[in-house]
Amino acid sequence: MNFIKKRLKIIDAFIIGKYLGTFMFTLVLFVVIIVIFDLSEKLDDFLNADLTFWQVITRYYAGSIPFYVNMLSPLINFIAVIFFTAKMADQTEIVPILSGGVSFNRFLRPYFISATIIFSANLASNLYVLPYTNRIKNKFENEVVKKNDPFTKSNIHMKLDSNTYIFIDNFDNRTNIGYRFSLDRFKGDVLQKKLMAENIAWDSVKRVWKMSNYTVRTINGLKEHMFYGTTAQKDTVLDMRPDDFSAYENVFVAMSARELSDKIKKEKIRGSGIMNDLLFEQYKRWFHPLSAYILTLIGVALSSRKVRGGVGLPLGVGIILSFAYIVFNQFAQMFSTKGGLPPLLAVLLPTIFFGLLGIYLLRRAPK
Repeated sequence: MNFIKKRLKIIDAFIIGKYLGTFMFTLVLFVVIIVIFDLSEKLDDFLNADLTFWQVITRYYAGSIPFYVNMLSPLINFIAVIFFTAKMADQTEIVPILSGGVSFNRFLRPYFISATIIFSANLASNLYVLPYTNRIKNKFENEVVKKNDPFTKSNIHMKLDSNTYIFIDNFDNRTNIGYRFSLDRFKGDVLQKKLMAENIAWDSVKRVWKMSNYTVRTINGLKEHMFYGTTAQKDTVLDMRPDDFSAYENVFVAMSARELSDKIKKEKIRGSGIMNDLLFEQYKRWFHPLSAYILTLIGVALSSRKVRGGVGLPLGVGIILSFAYIVFNQFAQMFSTKGGLPPLLAVLLPTIFFGLLGIYLLRRAPK
């Protein structure tokens, strides 16, 4: 604390307090507005599911509010910086600071201290909080809000390891049962074993797959052996889980960092076509919090000049740019997952573009 007190001056504490105070107030205001609109949209689903108020809070909003906070954080960060900085400029508070011998770079220090606090909170949230809360949110949405949406996945081809391939004609995500299952095991280019089952079900207690009405064909050169299991069930351990066949699009955001890394390692072997989605989600968790620095830089550069009309013009420009940043991110994600743009480039491209814009605006800012 003594070190901080020696390093921070009164003007630093003033700007940090203004920054974080405006950020928190605006964030709470936006979240309340979004929750009101969201509640009005989903009220029929809540009533049809016969849920109590406490169940709605604990089963849905406990997961969705952190999601909204994370989604709105760049927008609110930008608006907060522009709002209180433009107000300082309008009240002629910045000119005396710079005229008193404080360089513009020194003036930026409390802004970047505040941005570092927001960056750290967003990064910790992305890595440790959001995967858990998104799991709560997704479970509720899939069971209540999207209960009439398709919940099956068809024609599944997957490579489990270098020698084993599986096929499932149809997988039900609600019962975790796959129909018309087959497994082929090769040695080089030679088929050694073929297993076929009418259905395969996931046993969450034993963590094994149960097959019924199955046949096993074993090939050893010119010799073949057939086994028919028409009456008994067969338990088998396979390197796959029901989540691998999810029909829902929100499954990756609910994975922990370890689960996501394991999924990427398996996908390198399986090649099921979801690698870009996985990599984008992983890179996004690490690099998107950098927007706190980029948008702070742009916000100060835009709003530190006193203009006619007060804070209205800088605030309007800031809102347009913040929405442009969010739209740019969405387009980058779409081009990554659907258009073949490398995921790392897709994540970094908005940050690089707006970072260069921030440097340009900073050079033109009054000093």
